Amino acid sequence: MVKLAGTLNRLGPANVMVVGDMLLDVYTFGKARRISPEAPVAIIHVEKEEHRAGGAGNVVLSLLSLGAKVVAVGRVGHDSAGDRLRDSLQKEGVAIDAIIRQEAYTTPVKNRIISHSQQIVRVDYEQATPMPQADEQRIIDRLPELMKGIDIVAISDYGKGFLSRTLLAALIACAKKNGIPVIADPKGTDFTKYSGVTLIKPNLSEAFAAARLTDQAPLEDVAKNIFETIDSEYLMVTRSEAGIALFHTDGTRQDFPVQAQEVKDVTGAGDTVLAMLTYAIANGLSYAEAAQLCNIAAGVAIQHVGCARVTLGDIAHRLHMTHCDNKIFDEDHLFALKRVLRERPFAVLHLSKEAGLNGEGLSEDVFKAIRQLAQKEGRNLLVSVDSCDNTLPLIHMLASLREVNYIFVNKGSKTNLFADLRPEEQR
Repeated sequence: MVKLAGTLNRLGPANVMVVGDMLLDVYTFGKARRISPEAPVAIIHVEKEEHRAGGAGNVVLSLLSLGAKVVAVGRVGHDSAGDRLRDSLQKEGVAIDAIIRQEAYTTPVKNRIISHSQQIVRVDYEQATPMPQADEQRIIDRLPELMKGIDIVAISDYGKGFLSRTLLAALIACAKKNGIPVIADPKGTDFTKYSGVTLIKPNLSEAFAAARLTDQAPLEDVAKNIFETIDSEYLMVTRSEAGIALFHTDGTRQDFPVQAQEVKDVTGAGDTVLAMLTYAIANGLSYAEAAQLCNIAAGVAIQHVGCARVTLGDIAHRLHMTHCDNKIFDEDHLFALKRVLRERPFAVLHLSKEAGLNGEGLSEDVFKAIRQLAQKEGRNLLVSVDSCDNTLPLIHMLASLREVNYIFVNKGSKTNLFADLRPEEQR
């Protein structure tokens, strides 16, 4: 198991291209108070309805929540669902000019009826429709331009007909030409159309089906069959409560178990994993480190109803439970810290030689201040430490304290951490 110590401060900005099937997710919330006299089904009294980008659009939203900038490539129909989908992404700051409108195409809609935090039924409006050749060529011609400045490409295939062999081949070839890794979340049993991707990420049942093996076969045989079928460096198999298995083309296998979590809804968990994986690799993390972050992100997602948007704050909270080093930041690694601090109120304690910081330990006044500032529920505590001789052991001591959420090590530069952040309280 690869240690995740210090992982959080290595996460920074990333430019990601997401290519795939755009869907509109509708959530209809209501109360089930009685059974219909017409049939043995519940009557749902609707209280509210929400519309969100789904499918590849959900991957886009998840990446935004993690801190990435996203270029979205896909299609919608000339309908109200397509308008809502494009508008929702545009309001989030996503470049949507490569989400084309296709004539005679209906934007896929998944309407989930939810009562008392439980999904009662899902109503789908969709059809698998190939793109006209002219529209497909229009996207292919734009790929070199769209990939400028892109760190990584994520393919989100929901089997609606957008990702043809022709488009996928052009996309993968263009990415390879520019040295850009490609991560694919596949659909169907024929993985040959994804040949050339850096990593392919099926779930367990998809992997067995693509390998043409029964579910009694060893997973190593599944990986071997898939690698023989497609040209890919890595295979990541998501196995629900069993965690993640990561295979390299040389035959090596790594397993990443997941801690048991309360499962409220698995909707969108695969999208969350794709987004976290893509973001981690774009930031230079190893595939093993990325796999473990995917487990963490999925564990957060399944504890929410509907497609959850997992944030760096969620990831930070889980990492703190096992790796205290993830609390420590300096002025060279502030991206993740700033994003996390924007998510909830926080207080700041400034420590210097004059304020109780020395080579021997922390004064009682410092411990008292920490306890007082950490008393308010729902508020993070950031300790800002002026770096000086022999402070490293004290910084790690602070990191071990449950009351301290984050530590900023000030090395004497002009960095003003709070120029665009407003702490509730400072001492």
